[in-house]
Formats: sequence, C-alpha cells, structure tokens
Amino acid sequence: MTASARADEATPAAATRTATRRRRGAARGRRVPLRARLRKDRTLLFLCLPGLLYFVLFYYLPLAGNVIAFQDYQPFLGFGGSQFVGLANFTELLSDADFWSAVRNTLEITVLQLVLYFPAPIGLALLLNSMLGSRIKRFVQTVVYLPHFLSWVVVVAMFGQVLGGAGSITTLLRDHGVDIGNVMANPDTFKLLVTSQVIWKDTGWATIIFLAAMTAIDLDLYESAACDGAGRWRRMWHITLPGIRAVTLMLLILRLGDILSVGFEQLILQRDAVGAGTSEVIDTFVYYHGVIGGDWGMSTAAGLMKGVIGVALIVAANKLAHHLGEQGVYQK
Repeated sequence: MTASARADEATPAAATRTATRRRRGAARGRRVPLRARLRKDRTLLFLCLPGLLYFVLFYYLPLAGNVIAFQDYQPFLGFGGSQFVGLANFTELLSDADFWSAVRNTLEITVLQLVLYFPAPIGLALLLNSMLGSRIKRFVQTVVYLPHFLSWVVVVAMFGQVLGGAGSITTLLRDHGVDIGNVMANPDTFKLLVTSQVIWKDTGWATIIFLAAMTAIDLDLYESAACDGAGRWRRMWHITLPGIRAVTLMLLILRLGDILSVGFEQLILQRDAVGAGTSEVIDTFVYYHGVIGGDWGMSTAAGLMKGVIGVALIVAANKLAHHLGEQGVYQK
C-alpha cells in the first residue's frame, strides 16, 4: 500500500471513498459486453417482446397522431398533405362554449368521484379486514367483485329498471305517496347518478389492492396495541390506516393523472336522456366533434390538452408525495 493510500484511509470518510473507488474499478473489470448479456438473457428478452410490441404499437406510435392538433387535417390528404395551421385549433377550441361546458361537467363529475368514490374502497376494505369469519369474508368479497365484470350497457339498464320512470323503486315509492320522478332522465341529479353507478360497479374490485396492502402490516403491532388497551377503532386509526398510506397516495396520484377521464361509454349511453348540456364531458366532446363532426384538428387539440394536464397533475402530485416522505409512483 502506498503512502497516499494509507493517508486516505486515515479517516473513515477517506476509507469509504477508497472502498468505493475499488468497487467501481472491480465492476469495470468485470463488465460483460452488451452482446454477451443479450445472448445470456435472450429467453427473458423474447418473453418480454410481445409486451414491448403491444406498448409500442398501441401507446407510443399513436402519439404521432397528435400532429393533427396543429393541422387543418383532411383524411384524404393524410398527415403529409394537410396544411399546418399552428395553434389555430387551440384558439378555436378555447373560444368554443361547448368545450368549456364539457370541461365544467368533467370537473364536477371528477370532484364527486374523488370525494365519494375514492374513499369507498378504503372503507369497504377496512370493513372486510375487520371481519372475523373467513367464510363470510370470502362470500362478501365475491359478491362485491361481481359488478366489475358487467358492461356499462348492463349496468345502465339495471339502474333504469330500478330508478327509471317505471322502475321498481320509483313505482314502490309512488305507491306510498313519494314521487321521485324519472331519476335516469333528471339533469339535476345526473352527476350524482353516474357517480353512484361507478361506486356500485367498481368499489368492490378496487378493494383488492387495499386488502393486499393490509396483509403486509405486521400482526405483532395489533397484538401489542391490544395489550396496551387499544380498541378496534384506535388500532384501525393508528396501525391500519398508516400501514396503507403509501398505497393510498400512489393510487391517488394515478387517479389524478386520469382525472379528466370520467367515463365515455357510461355517459354516451345516458346522453340522450338528459341532454348534451349536462352529460357532455371532454371524451364525448372529442368523439362528437372529431368522429361525428369531422373536426379532427380541434378534437385532437382537446385530447392533447387533456393529456398534458394529466401529466402535469401526476408530476405535481408525485412531488407532493416526495415532500410528505412517500415514494410516489416514481423515484426522485
């Protein structure tokens, strides 16, 4: 060992730097060529190939279609033959009253879903987790999972059979002197109606992640808390909820990224009953102005703005999660 090396190892910090340099040198000495690594992992890479092609074909290549937002797009001329118009589509979009009506409806439904739907799976997961009988727990889980597998056509038809003008609950209440009218065609309660449909359909399915997160909590914490006299509510408040906080924040961040997607099929099925002024959201606006109306440029501009806002919300929410000490959906 040289005199300089012995001087570097005189302090703990210098010794750490020396050890790091040695590990890096050893790693460089063992570096395997890229071709050898590809040959070694060729089976794993082959298995990943279908998934990679799926994302490339259906997620990354379609991104090139956003160029339509800056063109006076004509389908018969294609991308290359259509005239570039700069930000004219965005200017026209922002001056369109129908677009702002769709934005307002989207935000109202989003707020309702965040306030009413997002906490619902957490509450149901806490309820299922507190059940002592495993048979009852499995039965309830099976029952609440089933609505997720129904299509929106079936769900809307079922709600119509219950809350429509001749629905079972509507008729029952009318026979007892309470007339609630046709809830399925009432614009004033339409946003609450679509939120309740989402809660009924997807709450059970969304509990899977929270129940999985609860199984990772150390049972010794519950036993120690019980020995200290903590009741069921205190154990839930001080152990269960902090134990699923990271998962809750991650799902909330992912939800914020998709915050402007409040449903397409569900809303378009009920659009005629309540009118476009109440049910038009950004997704249906894009469909009717692009596919039906042929205004491809403006509808693509609306979809592009929606995507940019979603990305900005994910980045902001992830930074907030890092500020609160959580990992978020990606590392710093």
